[in-house]
Amino acid sequence: MDSRDWIRDGLRSVAGGLLAIPLAVLNLPLFVLSVATLILGVVPFLGMVLFPLVTMLVRARANLARRLAGGVGVPIARPYRPLPDGKRLGPWRYYRWILTDPATWRDFAWLVPGAVIGFALGALSLAVPIYGLEGVLLIPLWIWLGTGWYGYGAIWPFDTVGDAFLSLPQGALILAIGLAVAPYLRRFDALFARQLLAPTRNAELRLRVSQLTVTRADAVDAQAAELRRIERDLHDGAQVRLVSLGMTIGLAEEMVETDPAGARKLLAEARETSSAALADLRHLVRGIHPPVLAERGLDGAVRALAMALPMPITVEAALPGRLDTPVESAAYFAIAEALANTIRHSYAHTAKVQVRHTGSLLIMQVSDDGLGGADPTGGTGLRGIERRLAAFDGTMSLSSPPGGPTVVTMELPCASFSPKTTPSSGTA
Repeated sequence: MDSRDWIRDGLRSVAGGLLAIPLAVLNLPLFVLSVATLILGVVPFLGMVLFPLVTMLVRARANLARRLAGGVGVPIARPYRPLPDGKRLGPWRYYRWILTDPATWRDFAWLVPGAVIGFALGALSLAVPIYGLEGVLLIPLWIWLGTGWYGYGAIWPFDTVGDAFLSLPQGALILAIGLAVAPYLRRFDALFARQLLAPTRNAELRLRVSQLTVTRADAVDAQAAELRRIERDLHDGAQVRLVSLGMTIGLAEEMVETDPAGARKLLAEARETSSAALADLRHLVRGIHPPVLAERGLDGAVRALAMALPMPITVEAALPGRLDTPVESAAYFAIAEALANTIRHSYAHTAKVQVRHTGSLLIMQVSDDGLGGADPTGGTGLRGIERRLAAFDGTMSLSSPPGGPTVVTMELPCASFSPKTTPSSGTA
């Protein structure tokens, strides 16, 4: 790891520790409010009003803890039950829905131990670097100005200026240790939070079923839209040309004896029409499954796609073999759509495509040097990529700050490969 990386990570973790202290303190009044509303729950109607409100605050605090844990590499999914059938509930049913959700009680159980652990680790991740910084910056200055008796680290008290300046290496060492250890302290805090804030096994199964239901609906909608597109392309393209071809050949049959020259002219038109119809069919097939994808695999197909686009595109691919055909097709079209968005909207001069396999994931990244500011809610392109990937349990993330660069990262689960050529890389 580069020295700048661990220093940056350490400073970020120290800032996280500074934030953890007031957040930990906030847990305590939330716990008191939770206990109070549970006690007041025996009062008719009062509990139905106060308990859901306090639960909303507790869930907001727990969700913030989950988000912060994700920032240090410990993702925690939200375990809450969805509303029944997505409907609005009356006060009593809503109160009962929150009361019977196990995640509600796990949030309450986390408040006090989460406060203790969060405060202790936050204070420790903050105190050690501050003490090291004190030795580097403050102690020599104080002693030099003659502030009197003082000590630091292993030297108590300072008897000479030389003793005072011995705090410099001690402070530098303590500061380095504090910055190096702070990320591990933040991660330990996140791992502890995950013990109570993460979904249980049953909750994970419910979330999985809900996710698969949405994914299946999206896949069915996408398949229906694709079938409608194919039907429309056949009806408006190849079918029209074939009908025209049949009529032209019929006229040529009638004229073959009375006007041989005219018949030959009609047959020439028929040949041109048949070539155009064949081109339409090839274009249609290419949109379903490009031949180059079947022949050369994902890396070769992406390279061919990049060469055909009006922009310098660097392609780096490192795959151990051929993917399963459905996964390979989904990956290709996801990259193609991301590149199409780059061409249409980014005002970029260059783009880069990286494809690699890590563990059981196929990771694809499309980046450009354009203006940035891409928004998945602003059009159908990025949403289409999300739906295509979701059908295979894949995900898409977007980084596109104003001014650029834009980076689209797509991940597809895939564990199986068939033998193929060696990995390749280069510029298209």
